[in-house]
Amino acid sequence: MAYSSSEQPKYRQYHPYQDLQVPIQNLYNLPTSPELVFSEEATKERRSWSENLTFYTGCGYLGGAIVGGAKGSVEGIRTAESGESLKLRVNRVLNCSGHAGRRFGNSVGVVGLIFAGMESGIMHLRDSDDVLNSVLAGLGTGAVYRAAGGVRSAAIAGVIGGIAAGAASAGKFAMKRYIPI
Repeated sequence: MAYSSSEQPKYRQYHPYQDLQVPIQNLYNLPTSPELVFSEEATKERRSWSENLTFYTGCGYLGGAIVGGAKGSVEGIRTAESGESLKLRVNRVLNCSGHAGRRFGNSVGVVGLIFAGMESGIMHLRDSDDVLNSVLAGLGTGAVYRAAGGVRSAAIAGVIGGIAAGAASAGKFAMKRYIPI
């Protein structure tokens, strides 16, 4: 069936068994556009502050737990003593990976929580969505996270956080230009 350039089909045929050369001909009609409950969601360009908070905190915890678990596993393997049974070695590795994973995951999750709150606040105050919001939020996050270590520690962490957030945001905006999502 041919469609003119102004007329797009609302559904496309989906055949889950097309590559298997099976005589089954069950076809499904799948929508070609996203299905949203509310029409306002189609015009939304970015996450809300609460979605942002959940996203950054969850991704931070998950990433931190994976990295911390891997680091703890290596530490558990390294501290194994000769003459231990396999059961004790496995237990040591699991304990070390679980402890390090929780600790590192919580730390990075808190950084994500602070960053999301600051970015949303700065975006609300500036009333714009650009790279500067992320850089300022990264600077503030580093400073707040390391504030208990003193002014120098907070300043260094703030600069590192600002640079990291700026690099990540610049990469995100550059990818949007070349990779259509």
